[in-house]
Amino acid sequence: MQPVAVRILHPSPGEVGPLRRALHDAQTRNAERLAAAFAVEGAADVHIVAEQRDGRSLGALLRTMAPAPGAARGGTGLIVLGAGSIPLATGRDLRRFLGIAGSGERRALANNRYSADVVAIGQASVLADLPDLRADNALPRWLEEVAGFEVDDLRSRWRLAVDLDSPLDVLLTGGPLAAKIDTSAVRERLTRIRDVSRDRHAELVIAGRTSAATLRWLERSTSSRTRALIEERGFRASVPFAEAARERPTPARPPISVLGLVLDDLGPEALGSILARLGDAALIDSRVLLAHRLGPDELEWPSAEDRFASDLLRPELVGDPWLRALTRSARDAAVPVLLGGHTLVGPGVRLALGRRR
Repeated sequence: MQPVAVRILHPSPGEVGPLRRALHDAQTRNAERLAAAFAVEGAADVHIVAEQRDGRSLGALLRTMAPAPGAARGGTGLIVLGAGSIPLATGRDLRRFLGIAGSGERRALANNRYSADVVAIGQASVLADLPDLRADNALPRWLEEVAGFEVDDLRSRWRLAVDLDSPLDVLLTGGPLAAKIDTSAVRERLTRIRDVSRDRHAELVIAGRTSAATLRWLERSTSSRTRALIEERGFRASVPFAEAARERPTPARPPISVLGLVLDDLGPEALGSILARLGDAALIDSRVLLAHRLGPDELEWPSAEDRFASDLLRPELVGDPWLRALTRSARDAAVPVLLGGHTLVGPGVRLALGRRR
C-alpha cells in the first residue's frame, strides 16, 4: 500500500451571518471527527485545510495537492472531501476509501459519482492536469471520462450521501445548533410529517433530486402513499471538459422543474396551496426551484444565509423577495411542508421520518 494523504476542505467563511456560522461550526465538529476516524483507520497524513481559496477554483486547489514526480516511492494516493461530508460514515466505510487511495492504481472511489462529496484517488499525480472545476461533484466524471480512471462509487450506502450543507441537515442528523437559533417551526413540521408517513390513508409528496432507491425505501417503510416528482438529479455534475472530450458532446440544457413551471405562472405564493392539493405533507428540494428560476450557478442564487433561513421556515429572515414569498407560503400551508436541499429529499428522508435503517 502506498502512502495516502487525507485532505478535509474547510475554508474559513469570514464574516458571515448566524446561520452560516452555525453550519460552519457543525462542519468543524464533523471535520475533526472524520480526521480522528481516518487516523484510527491507519491514515498518517490527515489535515483539515482551512485556508481560503482566494478566488481559486476547486480544480486549482486540487492541482496543488498533486505530488511532485518522485516525491514518494510508489507514488501517493489522495482522499479529498468537504468538512460537511459523510457525517454518518463508519470505520468500515473509511477503510474502503483508504484501500482505493492506497492501491497505487488508476482507480477512484466516490460516495456517488454524480454527486461526489468524497473521492479517493489511487494516483494523485493525475490532478496536475485537472482543469478549473468549480465543485467536487464534477471530479469523478473528469477522472473517468477524461483521465481514463476506473471509477466506482458507494451510492447504495445511503448514509454516505448525507451531507451537512444546511443547518437543516445538521438537525436531521441529530447534531446541535446554537441555542439562539429558532428551529421550532422545523421540529413541529417534522413531527407532523412523521405522523403522516404512518397513516395509510395519507399521502406524502416528495419533489426534487430524490431517487428510485429512496422511493423503494418509502414503499417498504411507510404506511402512507407517496407522490413523487424526480427531476434535475446531477444538475451540478455537468463537466464541460468531459463533454468536450466525447465524440458527440451532449448539448447543455438549463435546469427545468415541473413544479417551477407551475410557480412561474402562479407565483411563489401559490406553493403551499398547490402542495395541499397534492398530498397531506411535503418534502421539497428548493434548490431545484432556484436552479429552474436562476440557473445552476449558486452565485446567481439568493445568499446562503437566505437559503438557510428558508430551510428553517423563517421567512422574516429571508432578504430575497421571491424566496421569502416561497418560504412564507410553505410555512403557512395547510399541510406540513419542509424546504431543503438534496439531503432532505434523498438520504435524509429516512432521518426526516425518524428512521435510520
